Amino acid sequence: MSDNSGSGFDRRAFMAGTAASTLVPLTARAATQGSDAAAAQDPTLPVDVTLRVNGEDKHLRIDARTTVLDALREHLGLTGSKKGCDHGQCGACTVLIGDRRVVSCLTLAVAAQGQDITTIEGLASGDRLHPMQQAFIDNDAFQCGYCTPGQIMSAVACVKEGHAGSDADIREYMSGNICRCAAYPNIVAAVKQAAPDIMKG
Repeated sequence: MSDNSGSGFDRRAFMAGTAASTLVPLTARAATQGSDAAAAQDPTLPVDVTLRVNGEDKHLRIDARTTVLDALREHLGLTGSKKGCDHGQCGACTVLIGDRRVVSCLTLAVAAQGQDITTIEGLASGDRLHPMQQAFIDNDAFQCGYCTPGQIMSAVACVKEGHAGSDADIREYMSGNICRCAAYPNIVAAVKQAAPDIMKG
C-alpha cells in the first residue's frame, strides 16, 4: 500500500517530523537536568556540616564523602578514635552517635548532623574518669592500647543496651571489637565491674 493519499498527505514524513519535534525539547531538557543534577551532586565540592561532638557544635566545610572518623581525626584533632581496618571490621573507630555505637569509618559526617556524637575524649568528667575507663585500668584490659578507645566506647553501649548480664552476653555483644593482643578476659572483667555504676548513672 502507498503511504500517499489523494490529498498529498505523506504519513511517513508526518511521523518523522512529529518524532523529531518531540525529541529535540526532551533531549535539551534532559541535558539541562543532567548537568544541573551533576553539579548538585558533585561529591568533590565541599559542603558545610555542623557536628555536635562531645556536647559542642563544630562547624566544618568538608568533602561530602568525609567519614565521621576522618572529620574527627583530620578536621577536629580528636585522634582518640583509631583508624584500624577502615572497613568497619575491627571496631577501633567505634563512637557513640545518639547513644548507639557505630563504626565511624563507615559513617558519613553529613549523615551524623543533628545527632550527639560522643568520642573517647568526651567520656571523662574533667579529671574524673568514666567508670568504664577506670575499670579498664583496674583490670589491665589493654596491652598495646590501640583498640582500647573503640573497646571502651563499645563497652559503654553494651552496658546501656542491657547486654552485660553474663560473660557470654558480654563476649557476644563485644565481638565486633577486635583486640589483637587478646586481652578479652580482662575486657569482660572490666565491663562487669563498670556495669553497676553506669546503670546507676
